[in-house]
Amino acid sequence: MNDFTLIRKNLFRKKMRAILLIFSIMIAFLIFGALGAFYSVWTAGTSTAADNRLVTVNRINFTVSMPYAYWGRVQGVEGVTHVSHASWFGGYYQEPANFIQTFAVDPESYLAVYPELTMPDEQRAAFINTRDCLLVGADLAGQYGWSVGDRIPLLSNIWQKQDGSSSWDFNICAIFDAEDEKVPANYAIFQYDYYNEALAFNRDNIGWMVLTTADSSLNESVGREIDALFANSPAETETSTEAAFNEAFIAQLGNIALILLFVVGAAFLTILMIVGTTMVMAINERTKEIGVMKTLGFPAPRIFRMVLIESILLSLVGGALGLGLASLLITGAAAAMSGFLPGLAMPATVLLIGAGLALALGFITGIIPAINAQRVTIVNALGKL
Repeated sequence: MNDFTLIRKNLFRKKMRAILLIFSIMIAFLIFGALGAFYSVWTAGTSTAADNRLVTVNRINFTVSMPYAYWGRVQGVEGVTHVSHASWFGGYYQEPANFIQTFAVDPESYLAVYPELTMPDEQRAAFINTRDCLLVGADLAGQYGWSVGDRIPLLSNIWQKQDGSSSWDFNICAIFDAEDEKVPANYAIFQYDYYNEALAFNRDNIGWMVLTTADSSLNESVGREIDALFANSPAETETSTEAAFNEAFIAQLGNIALILLFVVGAAFLTILMIVGTTMVMAINERTKEIGVMKTLGFPAPRIFRMVLIESILLSLVGGALGLGLASLLITGAAAAMSGFLPGLAMPATVLLIGAGLALALGFITGIIPAINAQRVTIVNALGKL
């Protein structure tokens, strides 16, 4: 009988206790894996942001619009290669529950600023030249079963047309995707002119500007020059990198990282106390057996190693089950949520961090019982017989 056999038999000597401990650890890692995957896709905008892409918004808040004329003035700033603009439409399809991220943009310049958006050349030309064209992301098209040639209405709960209607009719003439699966393809864009000419209010205004610089080293100077152009105006601006803008946008929804830390931290702290206390009790129950093992010639370091490995094995089994279930959960949710969270998957980094946490959890909960087992003396252990 080798050491591993002894470790396995000791681990499952009380099957119900072992199963409950593994189940507790599994739940903690299930929570960690699922939240880690959601956090990864939620913050993907910061990792896919181009180094030389800047975003200019109204200094008051990015929800406050700016004059359309700003777009033309920014085009003349030295160091700017492309500049476009976008406006939030806030659309939904058929009923408010079918919310769709929709933006009114300048077609040609928008595609120049976002070269990662791919589509057939004929569809690109159709989007640029067709006034009522709706360019739809592949994930969004898959969610609603749309295809090129479909004609659909989009309604807005914000904007109204001059005739009192809040419905815009569109022809889906193009569907875009991206080679990088982290680049979102769950939104739709259409021509600003088509939108602006029908607006009942807030005409000739834009939501924000997106621009690229000749080199990322010019970002700071270009941003300062743009903001200086509109200083002391009714609509002062604030220019930042796309990554910084995406982080600020996420921050509006709350500190997701802090929430994740509290939830996962609370789960792991609870499991740490449960497993640690149980392991101490389990070793105390085996004091006589440890005394017998030492009598038979088992050295203290070997007993220390066996107890510590037992704790680590317990943690690894629970962690592997939890991360495995989390992967299955995310795989099942990915298809259902492709329109809302495209690219949802279990990142390898989450699995690696989870494996590291499982090892750490096993070590922390096993180190004290292992030391106690190592210190057991034959006289004290067998004296209780």
